Amino acid sequence: MRILGLVGATHDSGLALLEDGIPAIVLEEERFSRRKRTKSFPRRALSLALEGSAQRLREIDVITTPWDVSRLRLTFLQALVGHLPWSLSLVRRSARSLQDNDIVLLNAYFARKFKRYFGIRKLPPIVNVGHHDSHAAVYFVSPFDEAAVLVMDGYGDDASTSAYIGQGRSLTRLWRTGIFNSLGMVYTFVTMHLGFGFSEEGKVMALAAYGDDTYVDAFRNLIRPMPDGSYQVNFKYFSYDAFGELRPFTPCFLEAFGPPRQRGEELNDRHRAIARGLQTLTEEIVLHMARELRRRTGSRNLVLSGGVALNCVANARVLEEAGFDRVWVPPCASDTGAPLGSALWHYHQTLGNERRMELTHPFYGPLYDDSDIEKALAEAGISARRMSEPELLDRVARDLASGKIVGWFQGRSETGPRALGNRSILADPRRLEMKDIINARVKHREPFRPFAPAVLIERASEFFHIDQPDPFMTLAPRVRAEKARLIPAAVHVDGTGRIQTVERSANPRYYGVIEAFGKLTGVPVLLNTSFNRQEPIVETPQHAVSCYLRTGLDVLVMGNYYTTDRNHADTVPERSMLAV
Repeated sequence: MRILGLVGATHDSGLALLEDGIPAIVLEEERFSRRKRTKSFPRRALSLALEGSAQRLREIDVITTPWDVSRLRLTFLQALVGHLPWSLSLVRRSARSLQDNDIVLLNAYFARKFKRYFGIRKLPPIVNVGHHDSHAAVYFVSPFDEAAVLVMDGYGDDASTSAYIGQGRSLTRLWRTGIFNSLGMVYTFVTMHLGFGFSEEGKVMALAAYGDDTYVDAFRNLIRPMPDGSYQVNFKYFSYDAFGELRPFTPCFLEAFGPPRQRGEELNDRHRAIARGLQTLTEEIVLHMARELRRRTGSRNLVLSGGVALNCVANARVLEEAGFDRVWVPPCASDTGAPLGSALWHYHQTLGNERRMELTHPFYGPLYDDSDIEKALAEAGISARRMSEPELLDRVARDLASGKIVGWFQGRSETGPRALGNRSILADPRRLEMKDIINARVKHREPFRPFAPAVLIERASEFFHIDQPDPFMTLAPRVRAEKARLIPAAVHVDGTGRIQTVERSANPRYYGVIEAFGKLTGVPVLLNTSFNRQEPIVETPQHAVSCYLRTGLDVLVMGNYYTTDRNHADTVPERSMLAV
């Protein structure tokens, strides 16, 4: 059975192809369009998934979407009449820039787009799956036979937070909050108040470590934990339920926390303290929900999903304090994983099929072979040397140990928002100055943002306070004090590190380069950040070459090809190569 999970008309458009319960390919349109968080119809991703032939759609048994359109229409209607006449503002696109109006007509939207771009008039049956059901369905590829599941995001078609219990091949929702009673929306709007944009919540999470407790108590007035394990947003401070993005805050919020920071304005102590207050509140509410879910379900396992589950600092506290033995977060916890989740829900929950696999790696993008790499290098006029794997790993390990920054492009690309070893920039964590060097020469991002340590799984507990795997960079445990001096570039100001544990079986070559570096230096840890420069993560060999030539990377490795040749780097435009 082939199920095509598909989403468009909302941020993170993309697709997933599920074959007999096993993911075959998971694609995000932004990787090909080179436009972050795009809402566009995923025509480039579809063209690749269908191998350029519209006839391949006949092999699809069903299309699933991670939005229940009927449920969404009802929710949207309730929102429009909720605070008349002001709530009519929600009709305006600028009030909810993350979605197009087509989202409430999603099936018709797909029919129209398939006809326009592929000449296809008849589609397979379309099944609309609830948004939070889609997020929760990652349970079916988790390591657990049973688990509590907590879904937290901005909003779905009928909820902003939902709790489930997963047992075998079924999921049951225990409770939900309304779409405006949203921890995720509060975090997003305060992020915007601090002068950052949508999808930049991670910046606030990082900034919070630099703030003091000035606003912590004030933030506790914004959301209150409830006895049943849920929470309640205090709408004395918010008006996004009537005005959306046009006017998210009431005068009470502005009186309590001051005026918004303008984008580009220098950060000050007030901004840092607001970030800390928001992050502290978020951790406390997530921890409150997790503890009650542990008590109510009795499960020792927890699955976290939805955009809020990308908050690795909160996740680490849950693991440490909520009473669960294991906490698992997929690499595509945000809406990047929603198409896959909708397909999994239909296959297991609706059709009752047995579970087939565990998601042990995130590499479900396209595969580029030697000819693709050779073509990209030739087009750029770059010479490269083809090496055997042992020679390549030894050379890169020595480069890293000498302070060089390496662009690392291997195999199939990762799904989700984080580079996890196939589209990564690698560097030496032993050098305190390395973070600043990468920012100055490559990333050009805020200096308060940390980079992630990737560590061999069998050595993880030696360097970090953690005793479970975290292959998808979803936890930020504390770095052991006696080891922090060995990897100073990987330690955030609060003493944590957003780790990635690496197993040989999941990614032999990535494991191999960390292992080679460890043998050379005694430190089995590398600094890992996404292979990009203020753009979506590179996808193709052409993207990788372009990023290499536009930045201060010292080395580019693509497959078995190694180069330090820059040739005509000064002629490469200061923007990413747009897909055609």
